[in-house]
Amino acid sequence: MEFFEVLRKRRSIRRFQDKEVPKELVKKLLEAAFLSPSSHNKRPWHFIVVDDREKLQKLSKAKPGAAGLATASLAIVITADESRSDVWIEDASIAAEHIHLAAVALGLGSFWIQIRNRMHGEGKTAEEYVRELLDIPENYRVLCIIGVGYPAENKPPHGEEVFEWEKVSYNRFGMPFYWG
Repeated sequence: MEFFEVLRKRRSIRRFQDKEVPKELVKKLLEAAFLSPSSHNKRPWHFIVVDDREKLQKLSKAKPGAAGLATASLAIVITADESRSDVWIEDASIAAEHIHLAAVALGLGSFWIQIRNRMHGEGKTAEEYVRELLDIPENYRVLCIIGVGYPAENKPPHGEEVFEWEKVSYNRFGMPFYWG
């Protein structure tokens, strides 16, 4: 699939078929993450692949908006060692986006569940909930969870309406960029 077609087809999929994702495709998703750039090549990330149905059910309760994990074939929890990099958020975010794009190229669907700075419930953060569930060490921060599987919903590719050209400036803020 051509790169710009992958970009247009990337949509958040939250309903999945009851079908296992083969390990070789999971490996490709992780390869895509490892190919992402990181500041000073510090590569602070650590990825936790979860395909255990019981754990996926529990992860689907990490915060409001995570329910789609209940039908996902797997989840990839994106963590990073904050002691290795002061820009771990950016580094981990780029790796997560690489996973999203790879999923589309492989015929899979995916969606992002924000964990950092979100609440699980009264008095507990989503990050604390996920950390406890998956035994994540204290120096690793949990950025997000990527739900992955074969789509059980069909969304059209992005169209021209996503191109907000008025949000592009030329040489200084507010100066319109002209194509001709």
